Amino acid sequence: MYWKENKSGWYWYRAPVETQALLIEAYSELRDTAAVEELKIWLLQNKRTNHWPTTKATTEATYALLMQGEDWLQTEDKTTFRLGEKPVSEEKLADTGTEAGTGYRKLVWKAEEITADFSEITVENNNTTAGYGGAYWQYFEDLDKIKDHGTSPLNVEKELYLNVPGSNGSNLKQITPETPLKLGDLVTVRLVVRSTSDMDFIHLKDMRASGFEPVNVLSEYKYRDGAVYYESTRDAATHFFFDELRKGTYVLEYTVRANNAGKFSNGITTIESMYAPEFSGHTKGIKVEIR
Repeated sequence: MYWKENKSGWYWYRAPVETQALLIEAYSELRDTAAVEELKIWLLQNKRTNHWPTTKATTEATYALLMQGEDWLQTEDKTTFRLGEKPVSEEKLADTGTEAGTGYRKLVWKAEEITADFSEITVENNNTTAGYGGAYWQYFEDLDKIKDHGTSPLNVEKELYLNVPGSNGSNLKQITPETPLKLGDLVTVRLVVRSTSDMDFIHLKDMRASGFEPVNVLSEYKYRDGAVYYESTRDAATHFFFDELRKGTYVLEYTVRANNAGKFSNGITTIESMYAPEFSGHTKGIKVEIR
């Protein structure tokens, strides 16, 4: 539960964290327990992907979360986990323990322990408060065999365009596996970034084929489509750093030149919240041929 107009900005009265905390206190005075819990959930979820910018915001939010509504400091954890049809053993849960107050725990399995059952994970929250978490599967794979992962609230799409000279300047022609490139061609890399909520501290890494050389080699701050970011050009990839990424769709572009002949893997593009790594996405692997 929140107000759409409650957004951050440069004006002194735009303080979303403090405003939400004050609303929690107001509904607490009205003894509307259900509304208080919904307001607290938004405030805590907001902290997953956004920072509380001042000490005042932090103290206001902490007071609202701990002193209003239900007691969120867990004394025991009643959450159950199932992998396929099998519950996670008590020995496994006991080995990890939980963090005092938050109830945070981390479970790790080695490669030889993972079976097909791990593809279906069931989490049942039997506590009186809300909870959240993430599941990660790490493994090695050829870049060309990686498939799209665009179901996250934070995702990215990548397309390559050949700059074709025309009467009114250069025209962009989308590059497909059947589109041959030749030495000296200019290629525009287009990245479409989508976010379903406001997030802070986002890292976008776009890998680059070794047959391409970036035209712009200077790292600098840029402004495009309402987003401010720092673009850093490196040997194998171009990095984009967002201090703040508002909800919406953004199109980023930069140009590279084909400078080596051969068949190359253009790698993948990954985007990730540095605050909450469970919010991430990546593109599929792309191959390019330069003649």
